[in-house]
Amino acid sequence: MKVSVGQFNPSGIMDQNLAAMRRLAEEAKADGAGLVIFPEESMFTVGLVEGSFIAAVDDNWARFVQQLSFVASEVQIAIVAGGYESSGEERPYNTLVVVDAEGRIVDTYRKLHLYDAFSYQESKKIKPGDGGIKTVNIGGLNVGVMTCYDIRFPELGRAMADMDVDLIAVAAAWFKGDHKIEHWESILKVRAIENTVWVAAAGTSSDHCIGHSVILDPMGVPHGYLNDETEGVVTVDVTKRRIDEVREFLPVLKNRRLKSSLDIVESH
Repeated sequence: MKVSVGQFNPSGIMDQNLAAMRRLAEEAKADGAGLVIFPEESMFTVGLVEGSFIAAVDDNWARFVQQLSFVASEVQIAIVAGGYESSGEERPYNTLVVVDAEGRIVDTYRKLHLYDAFSYQESKKIKPGDGGIKTVNIGGLNVGVMTCYDIRFPELGRAMADMDVDLIAVAAAWFKGDHKIEHWESILKVRAIENTVWVAAAGTSSDHCIGHSVILDPMGVPHGYLNDETEGVVTVDVTKRRIDEVREFLPVLKNRRLKSSLDIVESH
């Protein structure tokens, strides 16, 4: 199946962002894609929302999911996109919603690892996820989903590999800063290489975020990428055949002896 990543700069106004996602979804569909992945905060960017952030989440989450379903069914393409879901408390969840090409809600994933790093405290405004790892089947591909800071935790990608994912879909708003592009590119490559899976990462392009969306094969080779373009789509044919080819000569999952971080190999 062909997979696209859609890169754009979400505003604080949800309807503007939905219009951008429709444009990019139509472009992805024209490229032959069956799935398009959008960035974290596709619903709206926290710092750009006028008025109360909590009120905006409460008022708009259900409509965001509904409108995303309309886009998916009308364009006939599956979508992964990030938004903010009410938790019933003062801090909402940072949530990815997965919608199939018929507009049905397949699943949601609440970001597990909040970005409390580099002098930023995401946990002040956001509640950590409580639903665990999520994988979904889209067009015959087993897809694992994660959000931004999640990629810095290798155990999450390895757990997905143990669940036989073919593709790790990453939605991100990766902040700019010293070495941040190098971190982003390096970690995404490592997640593909160490798990011998495809990785498709959609990044926000803005004054504060790097963009640099990319689709990598199981050898970590980029087959399509963007730099800091304000808006764009790249599409790649993501195949299980490529996974099988790589695992034939690089059987790291079969060769490993430690099945978890708790295993100890004793020497005698």
